[in-house]
Amino acid sequence: MLAADAILLVHVMFVSFVVVGLVFILIGKVLTWSWVKNPWFRITHLASICLVVVQSWLGALCPLTTWEMTLRSKAGDVVYTGSFLSHWLEYLLYYQAPAWAFIVCYTTFGVMVMASWYWVRPHRFW
Repeated sequence: MLAADAILLVHVMFVSFVVVGLVFILIGKVLTWSWVKNPWFRITHLASICLVVVQSWLGALCPLTTWEMTLRSKAGDVVYTGSFLSHWLEYLLYYQAPAWAFIVCYTTFGVMVMASWYWVRPHRFW
């Protein structure tokens, strides 16, 4: 179960990177933070949300979710129950909504990240 909790923590960190990353990019534009224009940060951020958007369009589950559920099942744990940490992280990450709502949200967020490339231009790689 510890491995499943670790995967859940990585999943939450991934989601936080995508969401908070865009917030920092937009705030960084206003406050002129140069690090938000780092091309490695920006391409990683864009690739992350693109992965989520494509998965949602294809109706595929996130590999982290699948891996976590498999580990919990093999450990004899009921899926999405367990330790205090996993309970609260799951509560924050796994909420109920129709599939179309997730597709719309992910796509809209992805468009916002792409738009941030024009509003907050990243530095060149070289």
